[in-house]
Formats: sequence, C-alpha cells, structure tokens
Amino acid sequence: MQESATQLVLHNYFRSSSAYRVRIALGLKGLPYEYLSVHLNRNGGEQFQHVFSARNPQQLVPVLSDGVLDIGQSLAIIEYLDEAWPATPLLPATPGERARVRQLALSMACDIHPLNNLRVLKYLTGAMGLDETAKNAWISHWHGIGLAALEADLVRDEQRGRYCVGDTPTMADCCLVPQLFAARRFGMDLTPFPTLLAIDAACQELPAFQLAQPARQPDSE
Repeated sequence: MQESATQLVLHNYFRSSSAYRVRIALGLKGLPYEYLSVHLNRNGGEQFQHVFSARNPQQLVPVLSDGVLDIGQSLAIIEYLDEAWPATPLLPATPGERARVRQLALSMACDIHPLNNLRVLKYLTGAMGLDETAKNAWISHWHGIGLAALEADLVRDEQRGRYCVGDTPTMADCCLVPQLFAARRFGMDLTPFPTLLAIDAACQELPAFQLAQPARQPDSE
C-alpha cells in the first residue's frame, strides 16, 4: 500500500461526468483529497487557462495530483488509486471479472460519454450552427443507443449482481451513476432501462455515491 507524503488533489468540475467517477472512487476507497475547482464555463473556461493547461495539455478534467505526479483521464486515475491503495478494490480479483469491469467502464467512458461531452455540444451549437432542438436530438440519439446496448448487455450477464459486476461496487458502477445523472439532466426517459435503474438505486444507498453527487460539491451552481 502506498503511503502518500502529500494529500491527493483532485482538479475537477462539479458537473463533469468524468470527475464524478473519480469522486465516487475516492469515496469508496475512503481516501481524503483536496477539491480544486476548474470551472468549465466561467471566465471563458478555466480549463483553457495556462495554470491548468500546463498541468494537462488536453484541457480536460479531472486531473489527480499526487505530489509531483499528475494523472488525467478518469479511468487511468481510478486504476492508479486501485494499484496504489489496494484496500477496497474497484477491480475484481480474477482476470475475467476485471476484463468485464473494464469493458463496461470503457463502453460508458469511451462510447457514450464523449458524444455528449461539453466541448462536443458547444461545437454543435457553435461552429455547426445547430439549435437547441437539434442538439437535444443528437444527445438523445447517441445516449439512447449507448444505454440500450448497456442495458441489453447487463440483462444477459450472469456476472451481474446487485451492482454491474457482482455484489460489490466496481469501476463500472463509478461510471454508470454519472452517466445516468447526465441522461436525466438532458431530460431523457430512462424507463426503458430497468436494469440500469436498479443498479443506480443500489449505488445511491451508499455514502460514497451520495457525497460525490454534483449538487453536493463546493462549486455547484
């Protein structure tokens, strides 16, 4: 187990799905951290300012700082936490289960989330000239396809338990809850996805998920 000489610092934005994942992971592991807000809309987007872009040239949140180490990309951060602090693992013990968790997490982080990410939506309504109706149709289309596939995948999966994989929260659940939060924020009807909703409800009973909610963050609006 790593003994960090410095407090972990999470550079994040309250409504970022990616940052939300990491807050859940930190909570599940019981790791204290300093919350540093990088507001994605204020002052032209604080992620574009030199102080942050020097830390992460992608100009994306979250970034986890552990001493001199800066890690971007939420799944890389969660796997780092799991390797550095193996207590309360977020990836299961067997290779097959670990692959399954990664598969589910990547389907959300790489296939669903990027198509409704803030910078994509701003490009649609900016350079592409889409109005709000067209933008919302884009969100519903791609979000719906992704969630429908995820629902079908989990329905047939014998490894599914109370959570995405088994009866202990994993990295996959850290991704699912923020993705459903985003879907609700965009006004999507989630009734076609009862399996996802049941897992989400189980997660919401845990303090780590409750405390990570966007509305409970210091920079929430």
